[in-house]
Amino acid sequence: MKLSDIKLGIYEKALPADLNWTQKLMTAENLGFNFVEISVDESDSRLARLNWTPEKRREFQINIANSPLTVPSMCFSGHRRFPLGSHDPEKRKISRDLMKKAIFLATDLGIRTIQLAGYDVYYEKGDQDTQHWFIEGIMESLELAARENVMLSMEIMDTLFMSSIVRFLNLRKKLNSPWFTVYPDIGNLSAWGNDVDQELSLGIEYITAIHLKDTLAVTPDFPGQFRDISFGEGCVDFISVFETLNKLKFRGPLLMEMWTEKSSNPIKIINDARLWMIDKMRKGEFCD
Repeated sequence: MKLSDIKLGIYEKALPADLNWTQKLMTAENLGFNFVEISVDESDSRLARLNWTPEKRREFQINIANSPLTVPSMCFSGHRRFPLGSHDPEKRKISRDLMKKAIFLATDLGIRTIQLAGYDVYYEKGDQDTQHWFIEGIMESLELAARENVMLSMEIMDTLFMSSIVRFLNLRKKLNSPWFTVYPDIGNLSAWGNDVDQELSLGIEYITAIHLKDTLAVTPDFPGQFRDISFGEGCVDFISVFETLNKLKFRGPLLMEMWTEKSSNPIKIINDARLWMIDKMRKGEFCD
């Protein structure tokens, strides 16, 4: 496969924080990326995007129309703060409302995939109740997602609850919806000590996209580090990952997940990381 055939994207939080969307898309284009993934995280400022006015939504659409890049996916991690499985019924209500708003925002903006944070709870202690409420919330969300033609894709996470593709597959059996897929984070998958080749092989028919990120492994004496690890300094065997993806004939989008938006020189960091990743793709025979 040629490098030009690969859809390689960059996470919004990698780009300089002070850029508007016209500038973000232009910067990502100049760096050689094909798309940007928008973030709706737990902060007030980004959760406010769910309440964008019709005028603001049209402005965003115009920015995309004027760029050769797309914004096909949303990283929706607002559920860390308002989890579907919370013991607090008010938080569960807010969580479901946020999920509905995220689906409607995706519909309006032309976003096809919402990446879900696979947390039953995050700041609380999980139990059978939190897992039950989480599944109920996902089931309700999938009904609306199906109607709106939006894919809900579960990320493999930094907590045990959704720490492997096998765990996603077990959950999927309970939901049995074509609108419920998986969005593996290679860093998280590796940090938990999974057999990454086997995991990707088991889940390949449900993988809608892949996050590329490095991490430090979980050990009996160390809880792992799941973000802010420079590529090449963690536990991920990227060459082996790309060999596996080549073997599986994976053709979906790849997203470089970085949090360099407040760095002193994010452009250089992103550019160096992209070149490093392309080198690993070639060594893994994923592209020419």
